[in-house]
Amino acid sequence: MADSIIELSEQRGEQRGIQQGIEQGIEQGSRRTSIESTLAILNSRFADADVDPLTPALEAIEDLNRLKQLNLEASLVESFRAFQERLEA
Repeated sequence: MADSIIELSEQRGEQRGIQQGIEQGIEQGSRRTSIESTLAILNSRFADADVDPLTPALEAIEDLNRLKQLNLEASLVESFRAFQERLEA
């Protein structure tokens, strides 16, 4: 009986680990998509600007909501410099 309890506990731990891994993968994918989308918007709107140097700063942001907000701002800002200022804020 004790072996069954230990085995069940180990299975639950494995399931939690798998679930956490899936959630982390989903979040990383969402972050990557948001970053790529933001860069694409900036490249499209400000074709003369050098957007590539922003990549490390965007990748350093862990907060998915912040990345989503910056993605929206990339669509709305009046200039590339204004976006840079918001990114640095």
